Amino acid sequence: LVYQQPVADLLATRLPVTLLLVAMATVLFVVFGVGLGVLSALRRGTVVDSVVTGATTLATSVPNFVVALVLVSVFAVQLGWFDVAGNGVGFADRVHHLTLPAIALALGALAVVTRVTRQTMVEQLSLEHVEAARSYGLPARRIATRHVLRNSLGPVLTMCGLIMAGMLAGTVVIEGIFGLNGVGSMLVDAINTHDFPVVQAVLLYMVLAYVVVTTVVDVLYPLIDPRTAEADAP
Repeated sequence: LVYQQPVADLLATRLPVTLLLVAMATVLFVVFGVGLGVLSALRRGTVVDSVVTGATTLATSVPNFVVALVLVSVFAVQLGWFDVAGNGVGFADRVHHLTLPAIALALGALAVVTRVTRQTMVEQLSLEHVEAARSYGLPARRIATRHVLRNSLGPVLTMCGLIMAGMLAGTVVIEGIFGLNGVGSMLVDAINTHDFPVVQAVLLYMVLAYVVVTTVVDVLYPLIDPRTAEADAP
């Protein structure tokens, strides 16, 4: 009603920015979240474990808009390393522009994934088959990767899928702070201007994205943990 364009055309111009932002944030919280969780579990009870646990507790307590404002103040205003206005031109420039928004969006999720990974790893490390593997003299790295980490990935995959689906519907604040022309900022503009067809289309996209991501996670779950497929078999 406001732009005098088909809603599909508006989504087509805004969706790539949001998808790239969520993809970058997902890579960050999956790679660093799983890595820190594994490190914390293997170093349980040490200074490393305490530091990781304290840092993740702090990260989950700070809202992402506060993180975004701090990142802008330090890395964009004071240090001048990043630009925070606009989406950038070209893929490399766009990635550069989206680095700070992706970090702000991913930090809380990274902390959650770290804690879930650590908890599942600690549970797996205390099981009998792990103790048996140790008694057979298997290397600690092989035990951690083949017998512990793989069996821990099921809950971690589920959590990552839910977080990613939530991000697809939750970029409104981050896009507003960094001035990104994504789907989230378009939703805010549509609400303010009472452009109801755009609001309906964006909400439909958010619901569809959530359904697609959670369905993909359900499909991948048996591939990650074959025990679930065996349990579901008649």
